[in-house]
Amino acid sequence: MRLGVSREEYTAGMTLDLSGADVVAAASRAPWEDPNRYWGGLDAATRDRPAPVVALSTPALRRNAGDLLRRAGGIPIRVASKSVRSRTVLEAVLALPGFNGVLAYTVAEALWLADTIDDVVVAYPSADRAALRQLGESAELAERVTVMVDSEEHLDVIDAALAPGSRVPIRVCLDFDVSWRSRALGHIGVRRSPVHSPEALRDLASRVTARPGFRLVGVMAYEAQIAGVGDRAANPAEAALLRTMQRVSGAELADRRGAAIAAVRDVGDLEFVNGGGTGSIERTAAEAAITEVAAGSGLYGPHLFDGYRAFTVAPALGFALDVVRKPTPDRATLLGGGWIASGPAAPDRLPMPVWPAGLSYEPREGAGEVQTPLRGATARALHVGDRVWLRHTKAGEPLEHTAEVVPVGPDGSAGDPILSYRGEGKCFL
Repeated sequence: MRLGVSREEYTAGMTLDLSGADVVAAASRAPWEDPNRYWGGLDAATRDRPAPVVALSTPALRRNAGDLLRRAGGIPIRVASKSVRSRTVLEAVLALPGFNGVLAYTVAEALWLADTIDDVVVAYPSADRAALRQLGESAELAERVTVMVDSEEHLDVIDAALAPGSRVPIRVCLDFDVSWRSRALGHIGVRRSPVHSPEALRDLASRVTARPGFRLVGVMAYEAQIAGVGDRAANPAEAALLRTMQRVSGAELADRRGAAIAAVRDVGDLEFVNGGGTGSIERTAAEAAITEVAAGSGLYGPHLFDGYRAFTVAPALGFALDVVRKPTPDRATLLGGGWIASGPAAPDRLPMPVWPAGLSYEPREGAGEVQTPLRGATARALHVGDRVWLRHTKAGEPLEHTAEVVPVGPDGSAGDPILSYRGEGKCFL
Protein backbone atom coordinates (compact mmCIF):
# COMPACT_ATOMS: atom_id res chain seq x y z
CA MET A 1 0.00 0.00 0.00
CA ARG A 2 1.35 3.45 -0.91
CA LEU A 3 2.46 5.65 1.99
CA GLY A 4 0.07 8.45 2.82
CA VAL A 5 -2.93 6.74 1.19
CA SER A 6 -5.72 5.14 3.22
CA ARG A 7 -6.76 1.55 2.56
CA GLU A 8 -10.17 2.77 1.36
CA GLU A 9 -8.57 5.19 -1.11
CA TYR A 10 -6.10 2.55 -2.27
CA THR A 11 -8.72 -0.12 -2.99
CA ALA A 12 -11.49 2.15 -4.29
CA GLY A 13 -10.36 2.08 -7.93
CA MET A 14 -8.80 -1.38 -7.86
CA THR A 15 -10.43 -3.36 -10.64
CA LEU A 16 -9.47 -6.05 -13.12
CA ASP A 17 -11.19 -6.21 -16.51
CA LEU A 18 -11.26 -9.63 -18.16
CA SER A 19 -13.76 -8.74 -20.87
CA GLY A 20 -11.65 -6.38 -22.98
CA ALA A 21 -11.04 -7.32 -26.61
CA ASP A 22 -7.27 -7.13 -26.14
CA VAL A 23 -7.37 -9.58 -23.21
CA VAL A 24 -9.62 -12.00 -25.09
CA ALA A 25 -7.44 -11.82 -28.20
CA ALA A 26 -4.26 -12.45 -26.21
CA ALA A 27 -5.93 -15.38 -24.47
CA SER A 28 -6.66 -16.99 -27.84
CA ARG A 29 -2.98 -16.66 -28.84
CA ALA A 30 -1.98 -18.76 -25.78
CA PRO A 31 1.47 -17.22 -25.10
CA TRP A 32 2.08 -19.73 -22.27
CA GLU A 33 2.54 -22.44 -24.89
CA ASP A 34 6.05 -21.00 -25.37
CA PRO A 35 7.24 -21.34 -21.74
CA ASN A 36 10.56 -19.58 -22.22
CA ARG A 37 8.93 -16.54 -23.78
CA TYR A 38 5.98 -16.55 -21.38
CA TRP A 39 7.91 -16.77 -18.11
CA GLY A 40 10.64 -14.54 -19.48
CA GLY A 41 7.94 -11.98 -20.28
CA LEU A 42 6.53 -12.10 -16.76
CA ASP A 43 10.05 -11.70 -15.44
CA ALA A 44 10.73 -8.65 -17.61
CA ALA A 45 7.38 -7.08 -16.65
CA THR A 46 8.02 -7.39 -12.91
CA ARG A 47 11.80 -6.92 -12.72
CA ASP A 48 11.50 -3.57 -10.94
CA ARG A 49 9.59 -5.12 -8.03
CA PRO A 50 11.28 -6.77 -5.04
CA ALA A 51 10.96 -10.52 -4.67
CA PRO A 52 9.00 -12.51 -3.83
CA VAL A 53 6.82 -11.40 -6.74
CA VAL A 54 3.45 -13.01 -7.45
CA ALA A 55 2.32 -12.29 -11.00
CA LEU A 56 -1.05 -12.92 -12.64
CA SER A 57 -1.36 -13.06 -16.43
CA THR A 58 -4.75 -11.57 -17.29
CA PRO A 59 -4.90 -13.32 -20.71
CA ALA A 60 -4.19 -16.69 -19.06
CA LEU A 61 -6.79 -15.98 -16.37
CA ARG A 62 -9.32 -15.05 -19.06
CA ARG A 63 -8.55 -18.20 -21.02
CA ASN A 64 -9.02 -20.38 -17.94
CA ALA A 65 -12.30 -18.68 -17.04
CA GLY A 66 -13.61 -19.22 -20.56
CA ASP A 67 -12.58 -22.86 -20.54
CA LEU A 68 -14.41 -23.45 -17.25
CA LEU A 69 -17.54 -21.92 -18.77
CA ARG A 70 -17.19 -24.09 -21.86
CA ARG A 71 -16.87 -27.22 -19.76
CA ALA A 72 -19.88 -26.27 -17.62
CA GLY A 73 -22.11 -26.20 -20.70
CA GLY A 74 -24.39 -23.44 -19.48
CA ILE A 75 -24.62 -24.53 -15.84
CA PRO A 76 -23.72 -21.56 -13.56
CA ILE A 77 -20.33 -21.68 -11.84
CA ARG A 78 -19.96 -20.63 -8.21
CA VAL A 79 -16.40 -19.39 -7.59
CA ALA A 80 -14.48 -21.10 -4.77
CA SER A 81 -12.81 -18.25 -2.91
CA LYS A 82 -10.17 -20.35 -1.15
CA SER A 83 -8.63 -20.93 -4.57
CA VAL A 84 -8.58 -17.21 -5.41
CA ARG A 85 -8.08 -15.18 -2.18
CA SER A 86 -8.26 -11.78 -3.83
CA ARG A 87 -11.47 -9.78 -3.74
CA THR A 88 -10.47 -7.95 -6.91
CA VAL A 89 -10.00 -11.19 -8.85
CA LEU A 90 -13.26 -12.63 -7.48
CA GLU A 91 -15.19 -9.58 -8.64
CA ALA A 92 -13.50 -9.64 -12.06
CA VAL A 93 -14.47 -13.27 -12.60
CA LEU A 94 -18.02 -12.72 -11.33
CA ALA A 95 -18.42 -9.94 -13.89
CA LEU A 96 -18.18 -12.57 -16.64
CA PRO A 97 -21.56 -14.06 -17.69
CA GLY A 98 -21.90 -17.60 -16.38
CA PHE A 99 -20.18 -17.09 -13.02
CA ASN A 100 -22.66 -16.59 -10.17
CA GLY A 101 -21.92 -16.36 -6.47
CA VAL A 102 -19.03 -17.34 -4.24
CA LEU A 103 -18.25 -20.49 -2.27
CA ALA A 104 -16.43 -19.09 0.78
CA TYR A 105 -14.52 -20.99 3.46
CA THR A 106 -15.36 -19.17 6.71
CA VAL A 107 -18.33 -17.19 7.98
CA ALA A 108 -16.09 -14.21 8.77
CA GLU A 109 -14.83 -14.20 5.18
CA ALA A 110 -18.37 -14.49 3.85
CA LEU A 111 -19.54 -11.49 5.90
CA TRP A 112 -16.64 -9.45 4.56
CA LEU A 113 -17.26 -10.46 0.95
CA ALA A 114 -20.99 -9.79 1.34
CA ASP A 115 -20.24 -6.06 1.43
CA THR A 116 -19.96 -6.24 -2.37
CA ILE A 117 -21.14 -9.76 -3.35
CA ASP A 118 -24.79 -10.66 -2.83
CA ASP A 119 -24.61 -14.48 -2.90
CA VAL A 120 -22.05 -16.18 -0.68
CA VAL A 121 -22.30 -19.80 0.49
CA VAL A 122 -19.92 -20.92 3.25
CA ALA A 123 -18.57 -24.30 2.17
CA TYR A 124 -17.70 -25.55 5.68
CA PRO A 125 -19.54 -25.64 9.00
CA SER A 126 -18.54 -23.01 11.56
CA ALA A 127 -18.31 -22.65 15.33
CA ASP A 128 -17.37 -18.94 15.11
CA ARG A 129 -20.05 -17.63 17.43
CA ALA A 130 -19.10 -13.98 16.98
CA ALA A 131 -19.42 -14.19 13.21
CA LEU A 132 -22.65 -16.19 13.45
CA ARG A 133 -24.05 -13.60 15.85
CA GLN A 134 -23.14 -10.82 13.40
CA LEU A 135 -24.89 -12.73 10.63
CA GLY A 136 -28.06 -13.22 12.69
CA GLU A 137 -28.23 -9.55 13.66
CA SER A 138 -28.32 -8.26 10.06
CA ALA A 139 -31.23 -8.85 7.72
CA GLU A 140 -29.11 -7.73 4.77
CA LEU A 141 -26.24 -10.11 5.55
CA ALA A 142 -28.65 -12.96 6.27
CA GLU A 143 -30.09 -12.59 2.76
CA ARG A 144 -26.63 -12.67 1.18
CA VAL A 145 -24.87 -15.39 3.20
CA THR A 146 -25.74 -19.10 3.50
CA VAL A 147 -24.11 -21.31 6.15
CA MET A 148 -23.25 -25.01 5.90
CA VAL A 149 -24.46 -27.74 8.25
CA ASP A 150 -24.22 -31.52 8.33
CA SER A 151 -25.74 -32.21 11.77
CA GLU A 152 -28.10 -30.76 14.34
CA GLU A 153 -25.08 -29.81 16.42
CA HIS A 154 -24.35 -27.05 13.93
CA LEU A 155 -27.86 -25.71 14.43
CA ASP A 156 -27.30 -25.81 18.18
CA VAL A 157 -24.12 -23.74 17.82
CA ILE A 158 -25.98 -21.10 15.82
CA ASP A 159 -28.82 -21.00 18.37
CA ALA A 160 -26.26 -20.63 21.17
CA ALA A 161 -24.69 -17.68 19.38
CA LEU A 162 -28.04 -15.92 18.98
CA ALA A 163 -31.39 -17.39 19.96
CA PRO A 164 -33.99 -17.90 17.17
CA GLY A 165 -36.33 -15.28 18.60
CA SER A 166 -33.56 -12.71 18.66
CA ARG A 167 -32.31 -13.04 15.10
CA VAL A 168 -33.38 -13.00 11.49
CA PRO A 169 -33.71 -16.45 9.85
CA ILE A 170 -30.39 -18.05 8.85
CA ARG A 171 -30.06 -19.52 5.35
CA VAL A 172 -28.84 -23.13 5.53
CA CYS A 173 -27.16 -25.47 3.04
CA LEU A 174 -26.81 -29.20 3.76
CA ASP A 175 -23.44 -30.88 3.15
CA PHE A 176 -24.01 -34.32 1.59
CA ASP A 177 -21.17 -36.85 1.67
CA VAL A 178 -20.44 -38.17 -1.82
CA SER A 179 -17.31 -40.19 -1.10
CA TRP A 180 -17.30 -43.71 -2.51
CA ARG A 181 -17.36 -46.64 -0.10
CA SER A 182 -15.78 -49.41 -2.10
CA ARG A 183 -15.79 -52.99 -0.86
CA ALA A 184 -12.35 -53.55 -2.37
CA LEU A 185 -10.69 -50.18 -1.75
CA GLY A 186 -12.48 -48.89 1.34
CA HIS A 187 -13.32 -45.21 1.76
CA ILE A 188 -12.44 -43.20 -1.38
CA GLY A 189 -12.76 -39.42 -1.09
CA VAL A 190 -12.49 -36.85 1.67
CA ARG A 191 -13.85 -37.09 5.20
CA ARG A 192 -16.50 -34.41 5.21
CA SER A 193 -20.15 -34.80 6.10
CA PRO A 194 -21.45 -37.81 8.08
CA VAL A 195 -24.63 -37.68 5.95
CA HIS A 196 -24.12 -40.35 3.28
CA SER A 197 -27.52 -41.83 2.36
CA PRO A 198 -30.55 -40.18 0.76
CA GLU A 199 -32.57 -41.14 3.85
CA ALA A 200 -30.10 -39.44 6.19
CA LEU A 201 -30.11 -36.28 4.08
CA ARG A 202 -33.90 -36.17 4.06
CA ASP A 203 -33.93 -36.60 7.82
CA LEU A 204 -31.50 -33.73 8.31
CA ALA A 205 -33.56 -31.55 5.96
CA SER A 206 -36.67 -32.29 8.04
CA ARG A 207 -34.85 -31.34 11.22
CA VAL A 208 -33.71 -28.02 9.74
CA THR A 209 -37.15 -27.07 8.48
CA ALA A 210 -38.75 -28.01 11.81
CA ARG A 211 -36.57 -25.64 13.83
CA PRO A 212 -37.40 -21.93 14.09
CA GLY A 213 -34.87 -19.43 12.85
CA PHE A 214 -33.58 -21.44 9.86
CA ARG A 215 -34.36 -21.54 6.13
CA LEU A 216 -33.25 -24.57 4.11
CA VAL A 217 -32.12 -23.25 0.71
CA GLY A 218 -29.51 -25.62 -0.74
CA VAL A 219 -27.46 -28.79 -0.82
CA MET A 220 -23.75 -29.12 -1.55
CA ALA A 221 -22.08 -32.40 -2.52
CA TYR A 222 -18.37 -32.25 -3.43
CA GLU A 223 -16.86 -35.32 -5.10
CA ALA A 224 -13.19 -34.81 -4.20
CA GLN A 225 -12.19 -38.25 -5.48
CA ILE A 226 -13.02 -37.04 -9.00
CA ALA A 227 -12.73 -33.24 -8.87
CA GLY A 228 -9.41 -33.16 -7.02
CA VAL A 229 -7.55 -36.23 -8.31
CA GLY A 230 -5.92 -36.15 -11.74
CA ASP A 231 -6.21 -39.23 -13.95
CA ARG A 232 -3.01 -38.71 -15.92
CA ALA A 233 -0.60 -40.69 -13.75
CA ALA A 234 2.89 -41.51 -15.02
CA ASN A 235 2.47 -45.16 -14.09
CA PRO A 236 0.06 -46.82 -16.60
CA ALA A 237 -1.32 -49.22 -14.00
CA GLU A 238 -1.97 -46.40 -11.54
CA ALA A 239 -3.62 -44.31 -14.25
CA ALA A 240 -5.89 -47.19 -15.24
CA LEU A 241 -6.88 -47.75 -11.60
CA LEU A 242 -7.68 -44.06 -11.13
CA ARG A 243 -9.86 -43.95 -14.22
CA THR A 244 -11.72 -47.08 -13.19
CA MET A 245 -12.24 -45.70 -9.69
CA GLN A 246 -13.58 -42.42 -11.02
CA ARG A 247 -15.87 -44.09 -13.55
CA VAL A 248 -17.42 -46.49 -11.03
CA SER A 249 -17.56 -43.85 -8.28
CA GLY A 250 -19.13 -41.36 -10.67
CA ALA A 251 -21.88 -43.78 -11.69
CA GLU A 252 -22.69 -44.64 -8.06
CA LEU A 253 -22.66 -40.98 -7.15
CA ALA A 254 -25.01 -39.86 -9.91
CA ASP A 255 -27.67 -42.33 -8.75
CA ARG A 256 -27.25 -41.61 -5.04
CA ARG A 257 -27.06 -37.84 -5.40
CA GLY A 258 -30.15 -37.80 -7.62
CA ALA A 259 -32.10 -39.87 -5.09
CA ALA A 260 -30.91 -37.67 -2.21
CA ILE A 261 -31.95 -34.42 -3.86
CA ALA A 262 -35.35 -35.88 -4.76
CA ALA A 263 -35.79 -36.91 -1.13
CA VAL A 264 -34.95 -33.42 0.12
CA ARG A 265 -37.31 -31.80 -2.37
CA ASP A 266 -40.10 -33.83 -0.76
CA VAL A 267 -39.38 -31.84 2.40
CA GLY A 268 -39.10 -28.39 0.84
CA ASP A 269 -37.96 -26.29 -2.10
CA LEU A 270 -34.27 -25.79 -2.85
CA GLU A 271 -32.75 -22.71 -4.44
CA PHE A 272 -29.59 -24.52 -5.51
CA VAL A 273 -27.79 -27.87 -5.61
CA ASN A 274 -24.03 -27.41 -5.81
CA GLY A 275 -21.47 -30.02 -6.77
CA GLY A 276 -18.14 -30.68 -8.36
CA GLY A 277 -14.93 -28.75 -8.75
CA THR A 278 -12.41 -27.88 -11.44
CA GLY A 279 -11.56 -31.50 -12.14
CA SER A 280 -15.12 -32.80 -12.54
CA ILE A 281 -17.14 -30.00 -14.13
CA GLU A 282 -18.36 -31.94 -17.17
CA ARG A 283 -19.40 -34.99 -15.16
CA THR A 284 -21.13 -32.96 -12.46
CA ALA A 285 -22.93 -30.55 -14.78
CA ALA A 286 -24.41 -33.50 -16.69
CA GLU A 287 -26.40 -34.70 -13.66
CA ALA A 288 -30.04 -33.63 -13.70
CA ALA A 289 -30.05 -32.91 -9.96
CA ILE A 290 -27.30 -30.27 -10.22
CA THR A 291 -28.18 -26.59 -10.62
CA GLU A 292 -24.66 -25.16 -10.28
CA VAL A 293 -21.04 -26.31 -10.14
CA ALA A 294 -18.14 -24.95 -8.11
CA ALA A 295 -14.69 -24.09 -9.43
CA GLY A 296 -11.75 -21.98 -8.38
CA SER A 297 -8.42 -23.72 -8.90
CA GLY A 298 -8.92 -23.81 -12.65
CA LEU A 299 -8.75 -20.01 -12.77
CA TYR A 300 -5.10 -19.74 -11.67
CA GLY A 301 -4.01 -23.09 -13.13
CA PRO A 302 -1.63 -24.51 -10.48
CA HIS A 303 0.48 -27.51 -11.44
CA LEU A 304 -1.73 -29.99 -9.56
CA PHE A 305 -4.18 -29.60 -12.43
CA ASP A 306 -1.69 -30.58 -15.11
CA GLY A 307 -2.63 -34.17 -14.29
CA TYR A 308 -6.02 -34.37 -16.05
CA ARG A 309 -6.71 -35.80 -19.49
CA ALA A 310 -10.04 -34.05 -20.11
CA PHE A 311 -8.77 -30.47 -19.96
CA THR A 312 -5.68 -28.27 -19.71
CA VAL A 313 -5.03 -25.20 -17.62
CA ALA A 314 -2.94 -22.17 -18.46
CA PRO A 315 -0.40 -21.25 -15.74
CA ALA A 316 -1.99 -17.88 -14.96
CA LEU A 317 -0.34 -17.39 -11.56
CA GLY A 318 3.34 -17.77 -10.75
CA PHE A 319 5.87 -16.42 -8.29
CA ALA A 320 9.51 -15.40 -8.55
CA LEU A 321 12.31 -15.60 -6.00
CA ASP A 322 15.79 -14.10 -6.02
CA VAL A 323 19.00 -16.08 -6.34
CA VAL A 324 21.08 -15.04 -3.34
CA ARG A 325 23.86 -17.68 -3.18
CA LYS A 326 25.98 -19.94 -5.35
CA PRO A 327 27.14 -22.69 -2.97
CA THR A 328 28.63 -24.63 -5.92
CA PRO A 329 28.89 -23.81 -9.63
CA ASP A 330 25.93 -26.07 -10.46
CA ARG A 331 23.68 -24.88 -7.63
CA ALA A 332 21.75 -21.66 -7.02
CA THR A 333 20.09 -20.82 -3.71
CA LEU A 334 16.84 -18.86 -3.60
CA LEU A 335 15.72 -16.64 -0.74
CA GLY A 336 12.56 -18.32 0.55
CA GLY A 337 10.66 -20.97 -1.34
CA GLY A 338 8.90 -23.07 1.29
CA TRP A 339 5.45 -22.36 -0.09
CA ILE A 340 4.42 -25.98 0.32
CA ALA A 341 0.82 -26.88 -0.49
CA SER A 342 -1.64 -28.41 1.94
CA GLY A 343 -2.54 -32.07 1.67
CA PRO A 344 -0.56 -35.27 2.21
CA ALA A 345 3.15 -34.50 2.54
CA ALA A 346 4.77 -35.62 -0.73
CA PRO A 347 7.00 -34.24 -3.49
CA ASP A 348 3.95 -33.17 -5.52
CA ARG A 349 3.16 -30.59 -2.80
CA LEU A 350 6.33 -28.63 -3.60
CA PRO A 351 6.33 -25.59 -5.89
CA MET A 352 7.49 -26.49 -9.39
CA PRO A 353 10.50 -24.53 -10.74
CA VAL A 354 9.52 -23.61 -14.30
CA TRP A 355 11.93 -20.88 -15.50
CA PRO A 356 14.72 -21.12 -16.28
CA ALA A 357 13.93 -24.73 -17.21
CA GLY A 358 16.02 -27.62 -15.93
CA LEU A 359 16.20 -26.85 -12.21
CA SER A 360 15.45 -29.38 -9.46
CA TYR A 361 15.47 -29.56 -5.67
CA GLU A 362 18.15 -30.92 -3.40
CA PRO A 363 16.55 -34.20 -2.24
CA ARG A 364 17.67 -33.68 1.35
CA GLU A 365 16.49 -30.06 1.57
CA GLY A 366 13.49 -29.50 -0.68
CA ALA A 367 11.80 -26.09 -0.49
CA GLY A 368 13.05 -24.23 2.57
CA GLU A 369 11.41 -21.66 4.79
CA VAL A 370 14.12 -19.05 4.17
CA GLN A 371 16.33 -20.61 1.53
CA THR A 372 15.92 -23.15 -1.26
CA PRO A 373 18.93 -24.54 -3.11
CA LEU A 374 18.25 -25.70 -6.66
CA ARG A 375 20.60 -27.72 -8.79
CA GLY A 376 21.14 -28.73 -12.41
CA ALA A 377 23.04 -27.63 -15.46
CA THR A 378 20.81 -24.55 -15.78
CA ALA A 379 21.97 -23.37 -12.36
CA ARG A 380 25.48 -22.81 -13.77
CA ALA A 381 24.17 -19.85 -15.75
CA LEU A 382 22.42 -18.26 -12.77
CA HIS A 383 24.05 -15.48 -10.76
CA VAL A 384 23.23 -13.68 -7.53
CA GLY A 385 20.38 -11.29 -8.30
CA ASP A 386 18.81 -13.43 -11.03
CA ARG A 387 15.30 -14.77 -10.56
CA VAL A 388 13.64 -18.16 -10.72
CA TRP A 389 9.92 -18.60 -11.43
CA LEU A 390 7.81 -21.30 -9.81
CA ARG A 391 4.24 -22.60 -9.93
CA HIS A 392 2.43 -23.57 -6.78
CA THR A 393 0.76 -26.97 -6.39
CA LYS A 394 -2.60 -25.52 -5.35
CA ALA A 395 -4.35 -22.34 -6.38
CA GLY A 396 -5.08 -19.77 -3.68
CA GLU A 397 -2.40 -20.62 -1.15
CA PRO A 398 0.41 -18.47 -2.67
CA LEU A 399 -1.64 -15.39 -1.82
CA GLU A 400 -1.20 -16.15 1.87
CA HIS A 401 2.48 -15.28 1.33
CA THR A 402 1.98 -11.91 -0.31
CA ALA A 403 0.05 -8.68 0.14
CA GLU A 404 -0.03 -7.82 -3.57
CA VAL A 405 -0.38 -9.54 -6.91
CA VAL A 406 1.01 -7.93 -10.05
CA PRO A 407 -1.34 -8.26 -13.05
CA VAL A 408 0.45 -8.55 -16.39
CA GLY A 409 -1.68 -7.54 -19.33
CA PRO A 410 -1.94 -8.56 -22.98
CA ASP A 411 0.78 -6.11 -24.02
CA GLY A 412 3.22 -7.71 -21.58
CA SER A 413 3.32 -4.76 -19.20
CA ALA A 414 2.63 -4.83 -15.48
CA GLY A 415 -0.41 -3.02 -14.13
CA ASP A 416 -0.88 -1.53 -10.70
CA PRO A 417 -0.76 -4.26 -8.03
CA ILE A 418 -4.01 -5.67 -6.72
CA LEU A 419 -4.42 -6.77 -3.13
CA SER A 420 -4.67 -10.29 -1.79
CA TYR A 421 -6.76 -11.02 1.29
CA ARG A 422 -3.53 -10.54 3.26
CA GLY A 423 -3.01 -7.18 1.61
CA GLU A 424 -6.43 -6.10 2.82
CA GLY A 425 -5.45 -7.13 6.34
CA LYS A 426 -7.46 -10.35 6.36
CA CYS A 427 -6.33 -13.77 7.59
CA PHE A 428 -9.32 -16.09 7.71
CA LEU A 429 -7.48 -19.42 7.97
